[in-house]
Amino acid sequence: MFGVTEYSVELVKDPFQILVGKRYEFIIDLDIDEEDELYSDKGIYIKAIYKVDGEIGSIVSYGLIEKTTDRRLDFDLETEEEAELAAFCQEHYQEAEE
Repeated sequence: MFGVTEYSVELVKDPFQILVGKRYEFIIDLDIDEEDELYSDKGIYIKAIYKVDGEIGSIVSYGLIEKTTDRRLDFDLETEEEAELAAFCQEHYQEAEE
C-alpha cells in the first residue's frame, strides 16, 4: 500500500466530445518506505487518468514517475494497490468540478 503526501486533480477537456464520459488527470505524490522496491530518494508520483461514465469510474491508465527526472518507471502496482488507487480517484475526482 502507498501513502499520499499530496495530489492534484483536473478535468481533462474533450473539445470535440469524442470520448464517452469524463476523464480526470491525477498527479499523486507518494510516500514510499525505503525498504520498498519502488523507493527512490528522488521521490515518486503517480500520473493517472480516471474515467467516469455515469456512476461508474475506472482507471484508464497510470504511470509511476520519478519526480526530479520525470522518468517513467517500469513497474506496475499490485492488484490491491490498483484497487486502492481507483478508490482514491473515486473519492476525489469531484474536486476537479469545484
